[in-house]
Amino acid sequence: MARKDYAAEKDKCKRFLQEFYTEDDSSKKVFKYGAQLLALAHREQVALFVDLDDVAEEDPELVESICENAKRYTDLFADAIHELLPEYRERDVVAKDSLDVYIEHRLMMEQRGRDPADTRDACNQYPPELMRRFELYFKSPSTAKPKVVRDVRADSIGRLVTVRGIVTRATEVKPMMAVATYTCDQCGAETYQPIQSPTFMPLIMCPSQECVTNKSGGRLYLQTRGSKFVKFQELRIQEHSDQVPIGNIPRSMSIYARGENTRVAQPGDHVAITGVFLPLLRTGFKQAAQGLLSETYLEAHSITLMNKTEDDELGNEELTPEELRSISDEGFYEKLAGSIAPEIYGHEDVKKALLLLLVGGVEQAPKGMKIRGNINVCLMGDPGVAKSQLLSYIDRLAPRSQYTTGRGSSGVGLTAAVMRDPLTGEMTLEGGALVLADLGVCCIDEFDKMADADRTAIHEVMEQQTISIAKAGIMTSLNARCSILAAANPAYGRYNPRKSIEQNIQLPAALLSRFDLLWLIQDKPDADADLRLAQHITYHSRQPPTHYTPINMKLMRRYIALCKKRQPVVPELLSDYITAAYVEMRKEARVSKDTTFTSARTLLSILRLSTALARLRMVDSVEKEDVNEAMRLMEMSKDSLQADKSSTARTQRPADAIFSLVRELATEGVVGCGASGGMVRMAEAEQRCISRGFTPAQFQEALEEYEELDVWQVNQARTRITFV
Repeated sequence: MARKDYAAEKDKCKRFLQEFYTEDDSSKKVFKYGAQLLALAHREQVALFVDLDDVAEEDPELVESICENAKRYTDLFADAIHELLPEYRERDVVAKDSLDVYIEHRLMMEQRGRDPADTRDACNQYPPELMRRFELYFKSPSTAKPKVVRDVRADSIGRLVTVRGIVTRATEVKPMMAVATYTCDQCGAETYQPIQSPTFMPLIMCPSQECVTNKSGGRLYLQTRGSKFVKFQELRIQEHSDQVPIGNIPRSMSIYARGENTRVAQPGDHVAITGVFLPLLRTGFKQAAQGLLSETYLEAHSITLMNKTEDDELGNEELTPEELRSISDEGFYEKLAGSIAPEIYGHEDVKKALLLLLVGGVEQAPKGMKIRGNINVCLMGDPGVAKSQLLSYIDRLAPRSQYTTGRGSSGVGLTAAVMRDPLTGEMTLEGGALVLADLGVCCIDEFDKMADADRTAIHEVMEQQTISIAKAGIMTSLNARCSILAAANPAYGRYNPRKSIEQNIQLPAALLSRFDLLWLIQDKPDADADLRLAQHITYHSRQPPTHYTPINMKLMRRYIALCKKRQPVVPELLSDYITAAYVEMRKEARVSKDTTFTSARTLLSILRLSTALARLRMVDSVEKEDVNEAMRLMEMSKDSLQADKSSTARTQRPADAIFSLVRELATEGVVGCGASGGMVRMAEAEQRCISRGFTPAQFQEALEEYEELDVWQVNQARTRITFV
């Protein structure tokens, strides 16, 4: 292959920057890069992004060369821009910072005291990196396919590659030295040292002609004000779970972001990063310890935030009137709710609750106190009622979300862990699932199987929306403004209608009161419903017919984002109505023993649900219908149990209740010392039954009745009951 003439390539770059234009609606030429060069010359813009699709229109070969050898072409383009800038400068730029003043003074001194015939020593010449006050980045061509992290291999070194993944860690933005400036204590000459790698060896002896000739051995001192620093941030991205081959764990990659590319992505964001894949140059002891191996990193050129599921960028564009009309026609509330997991049959009210959870209520801050606006929902139901499916759908639909399970996550994994930063060696905080889901949704499956110690970590998040930490000398409070969607099974695996609600749920009242809605879904046999469900499921891969076409995910996301901008208020007219309703709910809870815990938080829940409904309708004040719907959802959340109560109102006979108590005692006795196997001591059984409110006469009756039925036998001395 013939050697490339890089001077000619630089001219190509210059020509492209000067001559590339697009035509606007009125067929006028718009010089895209000319306008940016003008802004760069007047210091109104810092970064210049060269879109390789534009270069492809002018010179496809140049694009290929840039993709093959991105590092070299970055320098060529930067040199071309540096040479072109004086032509575009129309007025003097007011000096912005100390480095500008410094450069200006150096140039003046040089022009004043230098003989034009002199050639400067290489070390004393101004390096181009010091003089440039702009940054240059490439945008990959649209034809280039994004790669998976594990597909970026040795053949990609030095090339421009695009990688997709999820950001797992982002360090703080710190200044990184790009050019070190030294002054000599003997001759006063300045020496410059451009720095390419993360570490560098400082110069000590002055290399200037004067010091070498006089053998004066001048020492160099670093001048931080004359040196050039750039913003630097290290990101760590991990490949998506759906890109991981069977039996492997997700791979990750280091991204070095400089200048304007810093602070673009936060941990938890889905991103596509275009950059140059390079080996990491280490020197000295670290390289010796590393041996022949070399670490790699991606030098970021452009970072694009992506949607979760589709391959497109995050849509921030406004909804068109047609799209708005398609959503906000008659019955839009039902239509939006039905579009959440349309392949799951039924659960209309549960889907409405999940829709409100995505929209969220309005946060209030009366007199410095903060009342959360996020809605927390707990789905508790029998196995096989599609709880986990609903959770995973919400995880895909929400723009920011995290999905964890009860057994698979510890308290630290949910809140924050203290880690040692590999770059600096200092202790840093690594956010857990709740921190990463900030301003989003955190879905927790198998909530009931979580250890109690880990579950307490969630209490603070659910009400105060923060995580306070005092570990390893770090005292801080992290934001965790997320809605929590939890799914759990009842205490006995399935809902036991003979036990009270509290016995079935078996979660502490402190936690239950923090959930705005607690859905108890019971799977009751019902011929019609079962038939419809079975027909729905056996549609196989085809989509079952619905009354309307579900709204697609992308449109839902944008509509929900639009709803979130509204801040509806509760008018004074409704306050009496809401307070009366709440007092009535408290009264019911007092009278009926079989209801869940009702506290002042329930009242706040009603307000949150009402404001979320008002947001959904895109109005600025809550109406009575919103409050009624919020109360109806609260009633419906227990509906599957209430209907059950009326139909199975059959009272249990005392003899049957005594039998179940004795059997319970026998099973307990296998573990305890009171009995062994199917044997129970008579005195102990009688004491247990009397403590539960049965009379000795009822106990004796039951004993004889079940003895006649040959269910158990009583010994001669009547001291022991043995199950047959």
